[in-house]
Amino acid sequence: MTDAPPEAMRAVEIAEPGGPEVLKPTTRPVPSPAAGEILVRVQAAGVNRPDVMQRQGNYPVPKGVTDIPGLEIAGTVASLGEGVDGWAVGDAVCALVAGGGYAEYCVAPAPQCLSAPKGLSMVEAAALPETFFTVWDNVFTRGRLKAGETLLVHGGSSGIGTTAIQLARVLGARVFATAGSAEKCAACEKLGAERAINYRDEDFVAVVKDATGGKGVDVVLDMVGGDYVTRNLNALGQGGRLVQIAVQKGTKAEIVVHLIMAKQITFTGSTLRPRPVADKAAIAAAVLENAWPLVEAGKVRPVIHATFPLEKAAGAHALMDSGAHIGKIVLTVQDG
Repeated sequence: MTDAPPEAMRAVEIAEPGGPEVLKPTTRPVPSPAAGEILVRVQAAGVNRPDVMQRQGNYPVPKGVTDIPGLEIAGTVASLGEGVDGWAVGDAVCALVAGGGYAEYCVAPAPQCLSAPKGLSMVEAAALPETFFTVWDNVFTRGRLKAGETLLVHGGSSGIGTTAIQLARVLGARVFATAGSAEKCAACEKLGAERAINYRDEDFVAVVKDATGGKGVDVVLDMVGGDYVTRNLNALGQGGRLVQIAVQKGTKAEIVVHLIMAKQITFTGSTLRPRPVADKAAIAAAVLENAWPLVEAGKVRPVIHATFPLEKAAGAHALMDSGAHIGKIVLTVQDG
């Protein structure tokens, strides 16, 4: 599609902090791409936990970013900002954005845009950027996971978890995962986890210690925090790496410092949304080089649990709040 973008667009805004019902359809002006940006005609947008946190009033919007939620999109290039090379109007693209995904049009920094992988629908492409950027940066860059090593993924049935399991397994690591039901554990094992642990009735520390002959795992990817921190340190082996990407059980933890010293553990972590474009560009380049070929070869695929039309974003958030989903929830915004 090469028509000029309209002046107004449909979008979803957060009327006030609260439950899913505060997500309201609205009309907003179509944004204009600044220098170095691309305007995308959005066909699908991923729904992520940070969107829920923003809706609840617990995740402030970075300075200068739209209040419209949505951190990942897929669609076609509608127009180009000054100085953007390598893209043309009509190109199929998916992108990591700092906000604005729940809308018919969204601007994205050009370095955070990737060609939509061949063979994937726009719904599938929209489910990739947030999870793939997060997993690659934290598991493989910060966590330094290598073939032959072991990884424990908490929240294995989440969008992040399903991506981490697949990528780590395909790249030669042994993978363990935690999840909260037999169904979710089965899904994790189907994706490549050697052993999925139902955290409601099993101790993940004991399970991974037993499965590794008492050694412990090399890397833990954790989005829980709170009292999981010391348990994660116990689950790690010598020279292990604990990577923190969220704190669903709280920001404070009592740490047995001697465990870090004795095992020579690296405890690191990151956020993604507030980081500068240069950081995200480096992650995008790594994802394009290392993960995109696996996606296009069909070795790694996004797991789509459900789709909702844009105006039903409240329903998508209600599903995410319930925790009943396995994989990704995606909003459909416009037809091709």
